Amino acid sequence: MSDLPSYVSGVFLATVAATFGFLYYGIKLAQRKKSNTHAIAVSTFMMVWLFLIAALSLNDFFLAFEAMPPRFVFVLLPPMISIFLILAIKRSRDFVRRMPITTLTYLHIVRVPVEIVLWWLAIHQWVPKLLTFEGINYDILSGVSAPFAAIFMVSLRSKSRIGAILWNCITLALLVNIVGHALLAAPSPFQQFAFDQPNVAVFHFPFIWLPGFIVPAVLFAHLVSLMKLFDTETELV
Repeated sequence: MSDLPSYVSGVFLATVAATFGFLYYGIKLAQRKKSNTHAIAVSTFMMVWLFLIAALSLNDFFLAFEAMPPRFVFVLLPPMISIFLILAIKRSRDFVRRMPITTLTYLHIVRVPVEIVLWWLAIHQWVPKLLTFEGINYDILSGVSAPFAAIFMVSLRSKSRIGAILWNCITLALLVNIVGHALLAAPSPFQQFAFDQPNVAVFHFPFIWLPGFIVPAVLFAHLVSLMKLFDTETELV
């Protein structure tokens, strides 16, 4: 990807760091004791995962587009399974329930620079324009509205549980929309469109961290927030 300006990767790497920071801060606040090492343990696990998929992408592991099963599943499945286990196991579910919903909501701000990076990648013909805000991707609205949702729906005294639920459901639908189209635009036996300009950027470093880390982090924030919002006995903090 030598033809890309350095600021594209730079902004994306800053976005990854911001996502990591939001998760670390939320986990740290969920600890009941200052001596707890949950934040360190989880951050170490995340760093190992980031290093692993980065190493695989740098060695062109994900570029075998005709492989079956598609090698991209090795990026998507581990985070999805991890999220499922976290929410399915009572002890971990009780822990993440203590994460502040304001932090989880502010995390969605990272969706703004992600959309800008996708637009830059489309200009340089690494992703189809279909996957940008010039196409069918309206996910930038999620990032723009996140601060307002955090301030007016979950952090003030006049909290709006219904409003926060609706916001999370709508923005979750926007996430599902773009992820689904991104998968079907990627070069694989299951590709359905964008054959003239497939979605290839996410198979390369550092953009492999978009499906491998940022998207799961955003999904996790939505699911934990909705879990807290639907539990009327849980105070929104």
